[in-house]
Amino acid sequence: MPKDVILVGKKPVMSYAMAALMQLSNSGTITIKARGRAISRAVDVAEVVSKRFLSGNAVVESVSIGTETVGDPPKNVSIIEIKISGKPGKTQ
Repeated sequence: MPKDVILVGKKPVMSYAMAALMQLSNSGTITIKARGRAISRAVDVAEVVSKRFLSGNAVVESVSIGTETVGDPPKNVSIIEIKISGKPGKTQ
């Protein structure tokens, strides 16, 4: 998995937000991914990073949603990918 991808699961939102900030300071672009019930948490992470921490210095480049088939028997699970670019302390 690429280093600029944050997989959101069951941890608190701030844990993922801090990881996202660290990645943004290194690479300038991150992708936040989540499946199923974690989708709302991924959206929260993207909002916290772009609105609270970077306060307008980040841009949500794209949001893609889809469905993945997992498990046996197969079940459809929703997925989301949110791509954010920006640098802490940089004005765009």
